[in-house]
Amino acid sequence: MKVKLETARRGSVVIASLCGELDDHEASAVRSLIDKELERTGALRLIFDLAELTFMDSSGLGVILGRYRNLKSCGGEVAIVGVPSNVARLFDISGLRKIMVIYKKREDALFAMKEEA
Repeated sequence: MKVKLETARRGSVVIASLCGELDDHEASAVRSLIDKELERTGALRLIFDLAELTFMDSSGLGVILGRYRNLKSCGGEVAIVGVPSNVARLFDISGLRKIMVIYKKREDALFAMKEEA
């Protein structure tokens, strides 16, 4: 796997930390693992920590947008933290920044989600 996924839980929030390259070859496995973790925990809040991500293509955007749609339809929310500059450009081009909240630090996202709980 060119991408490493680690999940953690902080209260009612699942944090999915990605390291490496999230592309078409890896997207399906990442999607499945995150969905299983959300189902296992019953969490409706998800933070994608992309600080260690070195590459992402449109398949990676699909993973993020799919989790966003799924959680939003259940009253949940998704935030993104630590977006590298090369990935930020993809977010700008795709319009992802217009619909999702992006934070610089994980603690900021956790604080915001706690306030909304």
